[in-house]
Amino acid sequence: MARNKYPEETINQILTAALNLFIQKGYEQTSIQDIINELGGLTKGAIYHHFKSKEEILEAVTSHLFKGADEMLAGVRDDNSLNGLEKLRKISRVSLDNPAQDELASVAPNLLRNPKMLAAQIENIINKAVPVYIQPIIEQGMRDGSIRTDYPRELSEVLMILTNIWLSPAVLQVSPEMLVRKLRFFDEILKGLGLDLFDEQLFQRFEELSRLSAREVSQEN
Repeated sequence: MARNKYPEETINQILTAALNLFIQKGYEQTSIQDIINELGGLTKGAIYHHFKSKEEILEAVTSHLFKGADEMLAGVRDDNSLNGLEKLRKISRVSLDNPAQDELASVAPNLLRNPKMLAAQIENIINKAVPVYIQPIIEQGMRDGSIRTDYPRELSEVLMILTNIWLSPAVLQVSPEMLVRKLRFFDEILKGLGLDLFDEQLFQRFEELSRLSAREVSQEN
């Protein structure tokens, strides 16, 4: 059999096809054959050459999905020109302005019906995003005086879980108006903790993403 000269391209094709199917059909409802059907001339043997199982494909999809976010978070964390609070604000702006957010909202994946992908997202938040990126930023804010808390780990988890799960239209689909209410309530909680994180631009961006997701859901129905 001829050796594949472009293994990275093949892997990317597999991951892109798998991600689209996992979002559209759900992980449990997607088979290896479904992925093969999306790849044209690629054989089952070619897929198993790179991945031993569908579970391994999901792990690779998750890593691939969060790669850009990891690079962004590392860049903000290591920016010596910003204090801790400024870094958290920048993360909020850059994350929401990422074009991938529009793409995700426009396909309106219901992650409550896709527990494997939701679990992978939560695992990434708790085991990587919080300890590697967010907690070090909050601890810097404690040192430089821009963030006041005695619970850096817990505050990091609350910020990430509420932002990426409770406020995410991909997980809990609510009307744009309800999402803004939830966001303003979250803003009140954070201000009560001395953390002034959100501004009107962020409120508008959340509402925009919610409207994209709501429009996609209404078209499907």
